[in-house]
Amino acid sequence: MGAAIFVLRIVRDPRPAEIPTKRVSVKSRRIAARFTLSNSDSEFTREMESSNIKQQYELKCTVESLHPDSVQHQLLTTDENCIFLLLDMDPCLLFFLLLLIGRNGFGAFVDKTVLPYTNTNKEKLQKPCDENDQQCQAAFGYRHVLNMTSSETQFKEKVTEQFISGNLDSPEGSLDAMMQAAVCGDKIGWRNSSTRLIVLTTDAGFHMAGDGKLAGILEPSDEQCHMENRRYTKSIDMDYPSVGQLAMQLEKNNIQPIFAVTENVANVYKELSEMIPKSEVGVLSSDSKNVVELIKTAYNSLSSKVTLTHDNLPDNVRVIYTPKCKDAGQPGNSEGVCNNVKPGEKISFDVTVTAESCMNDKSFTIRPLGIKDTLTVSLSTNCDCECKDPEDSIHSHCKGKGRVKCGICSCSEGYVGQFCECSIGDKDKRSLRASCQRNNGTMECEGRGDCVCGRCQCHTTESGSSYHGDYCECDNEHCEKFQNKLCGGTGKCNCGRCECNAGYEGSACQCKVSEEACRTLNDTVCFGRGTCKCNRCECKEGYQRPQCQLCLGCPDPCQTKLNCIECLGFDSGPFKKNCSVACRKSIYHEMVDQFTIPDKQCLQKDTEGCWIKFKLDQLVREDNYKAEILKQRDCPEPPSVVAIIGGSIASVALIGILLLMLIKLLLYMKDLKEFRKFENEKKKSKWAEADNPLFQNATTTVTNPTFTGE
Repeated sequence: MGAAIFVLRIVRDPRPAEIPTKRVSVKSRRIAARFTLSNSDSEFTREMESSNIKQQYELKCTVESLHPDSVQHQLLTTDENCIFLLLDMDPCLLFFLLLLIGRNGFGAFVDKTVLPYTNTNKEKLQKPCDENDQQCQAAFGYRHVLNMTSSETQFKEKVTEQFISGNLDSPEGSLDAMMQAAVCGDKIGWRNSSTRLIVLTTDAGFHMAGDGKLAGILEPSDEQCHMENRRYTKSIDMDYPSVGQLAMQLEKNNIQPIFAVTENVANVYKELSEMIPKSEVGVLSSDSKNVVELIKTAYNSLSSKVTLTHDNLPDNVRVIYTPKCKDAGQPGNSEGVCNNVKPGEKISFDVTVTAESCMNDKSFTIRPLGIKDTLTVSLSTNCDCECKDPEDSIHSHCKGKGRVKCGICSCSEGYVGQFCECSIGDKDKRSLRASCQRNNGTMECEGRGDCVCGRCQCHTTESGSSYHGDYCECDNEHCEKFQNKLCGGTGKCNCGRCECNAGYEGSACQCKVSEEACRTLNDTVCFGRGTCKCNRCECKEGYQRPQCQLCLGCPDPCQTKLNCIECLGFDSGPFKKNCSVACRKSIYHEMVDQFTIPDKQCLQKDTEGCWIKFKLDQLVREDNYKAEILKQRDCPEPPSVVAIIGGSIASVALIGILLLMLIKLLLYMKDLKEFRKFENEKKKSKWAEADNPLFQNATTTVTNPTFTGE
């Protein structure tokens, strides 16, 4: 890369005819430009007094009374300061605000007129307030009531015409209202040369992007003006804007918001204020009579803080601000901040502009937040070699170890580096570069630095701080946040981990060092079953918060400690031989006639069949109990041996008889079945009668021949 030439053109709106142009030529890619902003201009000069305000443009207000119906004031200017008021509270509060500003306007807001934000019943849309509130206007999203004016009479007339309205849920559509007030400049009546303030007064929180889905509104906010007939026409068609969208439009239009809110929502708006540059939060008293002092204090804080930032910065250009003032912000950041700027005090900023590579002519603007003035910086890089350095001579620019060719050192053998400052000896360039890699194959210096002489020279981060570590692996920006603050604002980020200040602990230093909530009634920490972190007990597995006293998922100690109870109390059971080793460290026991421990009673059967009654009281530590054991066990009487033997014999005999009877019955049933079968077969047979020729009658008759019958 050859010499780089930057053209810086200072533009101070709105007088372009007076713009000077200056060319600066340097032989590197970095240029530091010094710009001085003096608060001798009306934008910076102010003086606050207890009863009035004096500024260079002669704005003076005198408070005669704090009652809203008897406020008197005197305005000695017309349009140098403008304030726009957004309210969802009692409109009589507006009278107080006339005491501060020459030109003012106001608008009113409630919420989107759809469910679930507003009751869509026809009667409730017309009168959303309670029945006791007779003067109630119809529900609406946002309505622009009065353009910027310096007329006190017109302002009072418009205010007295306003009545309260209502909705269903607590959060309001305040972001919708602020967005329209910011982007509808021509309809609001903002002046180009004025200091612009929006004062939002409310007693409720706010809806933001994504909440519209509850009502089926999916189209995101387009950040455009949608006011017709003084009403926001896209209220029920577009989602609420995000905080980022609102912050961008407020910054783009040089508007500084002041949130005048009640105590119940102060913390909510303080968190919102942290995300919106040049904004302040004030807490209203219960009767809102401190509103004048509140806005004076907020305006004083806003106007005493000067923040320099930039817009439209090219991708390959970095800008770092170094403020030069008594109460400067952190140097080397991507924006410059000076706090507590006094009237007449001059402040300046060193602005370092760095081009990382060649590029076409481009420009960007530098401006103070909340002020219309801008500074336009035009940049051009000359990457073509135009220098005429002799190439054949050793040059002092190269430490006498090389020649200058087109503005770049060409080193002699044995030397390397941008200015030939490194002697490599017997090493080569590859080994030097390898020493800048944490692991083989990784980028040199993790891509966050340059390898010079075998060591990493780390770059600066986008915010202006430096990477560090042997391989530029560390930075002090990527640590855990708490309440949107790095390391909770009570620690220091070191290489991705928070190092907490004394008295704080936690991964984001979010906790004060305290064990008060971890202390138990017996003055132990988490009953010895956990550790106290961030004033909360981190219990061991199974034990429950808040003090690790109960273990809902642990086994029943009545069963797990039974063997120890048996051996300690009655010298029996599985642990009889080594009872002192197995049990005495975990159980302190006492034999009693009556229980004194209030815990539940355990009733378990031991190895001898006896019932043991005991109670366990868990002491400090995880496995540590005090046991009370009843001296008398409930053991059943032994059974009669004779009865058992006699009963057994009788049972066997009875069973034998029953078996014999069963067998006899089965045989009888079988014979009966065969007999019946035979009888049936017999009845079915039909035979013809005939004499068997072979049959001889068993009876033979013989006649006695001598028998005469007498």
